[in-house]
Amino acid sequence: MSEASPIRVERKGAIFIVTLDRPKANAIDAATSRVMSKAFVEFRDDPNLRVAIITGGGEKFFCPGWDLKAAAEGEEPDADYGEGGFGGLQELPNLGKPVIAAVNGIAFGGGFELALSADIIIAADHATFALPEIRSGTIADAATAKLPKRIPYHIAMEMLFTGRRLDAEEAHRWGFVNRIVPAAELMDAALDMAELLASGPPLVYAAIKEVVRASETMSFQESMNKMNRREFASIQTLYASEDQLEGARAFAEKRDPVWKGR
Repeated sequence: MSEASPIRVERKGAIFIVTLDRPKANAIDAATSRVMSKAFVEFRDDPNLRVAIITGGGEKFFCPGWDLKAAAEGEEPDADYGEGGFGGLQELPNLGKPVIAAVNGIAFGGGFELALSADIIIAADHATFALPEIRSGTIADAATAKLPKRIPYHIAMEMLFTGRRLDAEEAHRWGFVNRIVPAAELMDAALDMAELLASGPPLVYAAIKEVVRASETMSFQESMNKMNRREFASIQTLYASEDQLEGARAFAEKRDPVWKGR
């Protein structure tokens, strides 16, 4: 990416790190979202990349959400945000790889929704979370769809109705933060998790993510029937793969498997 880019991208082996770095507050306008979307499409489509980390530049802001300055200048809420939707992640199709959000500060509105689009959230101890859209007379659309399914209904509705700010400890208590670490240790903790996931079976991750997504709109039995009939494309791929045989061989030979993603 060029120096003028609102993001920094780094590859560390199979790990892809996207840092939203748009001073002063890492707010996202449509142009920034399209750049983020291209980065996450690159991650999705590169077989050598297995895990992504999304974080914010600086120590104060992960992301406060939509750039209200751009909104004041006429940018519409339904602007073109790129293939992945706002922030490049929350609507990205066929993303079968783990994503970690390393929340380094304020995660409000669309920034909170960006974190919710990840599979694992690790937060610095000073991180805070809120959905302040209610105060500007609008709806936190992705959070309204996701949050009541992720945490107790009444807590989610309080956040949506009031815009109340939660600190990292409360976010962890309600279950949408996996782990809290000192700010200085945030990226080390995210990289440790990413390395663990990068050593795992990528085809299984893809199957897990497809089933989880599809099961949101199915009954338990419908989902089980679909898995048993191998009607999920990722499960068909998994059971016909070299990795499936490698897992069995490694177990029989009492060694660590070598996953190839094929």
